[in-house]
Amino acid sequence: MHLFCTCFFCFSLLAASTLVSASVLDSFKDCSHFFYMHTPPAGMRGSDLRRVCQKYADKLRYATLYDSSRRLPLYSAYIFQKSDGKRRMDTPWMYEPQLVSNDESGSMRALPLTEDTPPLIEDSQAVLEDYTDAVEYKRAPLNPDQHQSEPDDKSSTYTLTNVVPLITHFLDTSWTPYLNIIRRRLNNFCHGKSFMVTGVTVSGGSLRRDNRDRLAIPKHVWLAYCCPRFDHNSPYEVRFMFPGYAGYALNEQTDHSVVEVPLKTLESFLKSQTHGDSDLTIFYKGCVSENPFRKKRDLTSVPP
Repeated sequence: MHLFCTCFFCFSLLAASTLVSASVLDSFKDCSHFFYMHTPPAGMRGSDLRRVCQKYADKLRYATLYDSSRRLPLYSAYIFQKSDGKRRMDTPWMYEPQLVSNDESGSMRALPLTEDTPPLIEDSQAVLEDYTDAVEYKRAPLNPDQHQSEPDDKSSTYTLTNVVPLITHFLDTSWTPYLNIIRRRLNNFCHGKSFMVTGVTVSGGSLRRDNRDRLAIPKHVWLAYCCPRFDHNSPYEVRFMFPGYAGYALNEQTDHSVVEVPLKTLESFLKSQTHGDSDLTIFYKGCVSENPFRKKRDLTSVPP
């Protein structure tokens, strides 16, 4: 019976793939609004990159650049929502049907409750079994639910195409506290949209299962934000971190403190990690501050 259910599920996925002629995996055009000035980061390298507009409950939630060869997201881009930082604990882990069947209208789905994940899913992306024996690591969403406020937006972060393996001690003692620092900073001083990009660098290490490399282990994890409209009267120790700033850290047991840096410094760092081309950029024109007095000047300059 189990074999029949698994085969029937695989057949259903295969049938769906033959019915779809278009794909969203070559472009972010349907979810470009998650990027500053509708412009995705440029210069990111990968051998089999898929551009996924992450959809949950029939609504677009964020965008992910997914490296299928490494079964790892290189970054997720999302819009920060002011929140209290509470996390959802009742959402099942999901997979991305767009990577299985090129279904451009498909919402993410809960992983099937079978003993073995169907091969069509397992071949296209990471699955829960990949983490079973990875005792040093935790599943860490790049778009974290702490940075979302609406229940469905929080739930949408629990897909394995948004998740990377981070060392548990590093995640608990460095990265999660840093995410909360960013959350409080943007809650208090960002007065408009804050465009977020969180990503990783890779170095060759992999989580293995059944004597096979299954998914890459990040060497570093990084975050960048762009908030063009912010509080210009904020304290200097905060104000110089606007409109955009960044941070990165080493995914190791030790020496993993988060280093906060200007956007240009992060871009230079990513280039040095052979993770990007010489023209690598995260935000269009480096994230430009909106002038809070521009509209007032424009109004006063209109002739009577």
